[in-house]
Amino acid sequence: MTDLTSLRVGGVPVTGGGSIPATSGKRIYVDATLGGDGNIGTMTEPVKTVAQAYSMTTTNKDDQIILMGNATHTLTEMLTVSKNRIGFYGLDASGGRQYGQNAKISLGVTTAATDLATMKNTGVRNSFFNIKFINSNTVAQGIYGVLEAGEFAKYSYCDFYKSTDLDVTGAAELACNGDSSIFTKCTFGSSANARSGAVVRPCVILTKALVAGKVCRDVRFEDCIFWIWAGNTANAFVWSTTATDVERQMEFKDCTFNVTKKSTAVPAVAIGGAAAFTAGEILLTGTTGENGCTALATQTGIFSLLPTYAAAGGSGIQCT
Repeated sequence: MTDLTSLRVGGVPVTGGGSIPATSGKRIYVDATLGGDGNIGTMTEPVKTVAQAYSMTTTNKDDQIILMGNATHTLTEMLTVSKNRIGFYGLDASGGRQYGQNAKISLGVTTAATDLATMKNTGVRNSFFNIKFINSNTVAQGIYGVLEAGEFAKYSYCDFYKSTDLDVTGAAELACNGDSSIFTKCTFGSSANARSGAVVRPCVILTKALVAGKVCRDVRFEDCIFWIWAGNTANAFVWSTTATDVERQMEFKDCTFNVTKKSTAVPAVAIGGAAAFTAGEILLTGTTGENGCTALATQTGIFSLLPTYAAAGGSGIQCT
């Protein structure tokens, strides 16, 4: 493993809150300002676009895409990551940021119905480090920031931001169909943009088979931040649409759910859904209800593992 606090590549410090693993695969550098898509992808001859860098990777070879942080990496269509064991790393001289990363991947306004999100991941064991994912699309189908439907994906120090569709039920910064996904020190949502209307416009949406055959299973959020500017009591942070959206378990460990003081309404719940879970459960470990919501959860199948926690109005949340 290469310690990011000491690594220098081509004279540029590569620092962060974790590490870029050593690899026998390729390292492809992306510079949105100085790169060219006819280049070979080295530090001195970087490519210009993330899409080009991804096209140069080989599945199951532990290839790495290194994103320079001097400009936003703009997409012209959704980035579909279907290869396995690919790493995406954002460079940042100050370290791994929980939000406000230098390296940003952004999708603006398009017209294609297939542009569901900034990125859709369906690959196995892909990694994403120190990147801000931005979606400002207004196409009707493009209502997600990131659509995660892979296996064993790992996101560390990533920020998920969907600036549009604030009045659309089911839109979200993250649509989670992932199997065994891990999110560590990530941020979801924003306190800068107000939700509008009596809609369930969460930070994270759980909908089984949003990607065919995929379901949220054994997903873990650790030390993550969730932000909303609420305009109605229906504005939850995490929402499931069916009784089988979670299989086995989902865990929120030491996470923070924050409703900004600018909000004009108090959300009824931080985590909720349309039906009691029948195929899995949500566990809250070290995550408390001090979040600006009336209750942390009221749905059967959501368990707080804090013995002293009293769920305000939460007949469905159970303390063990």
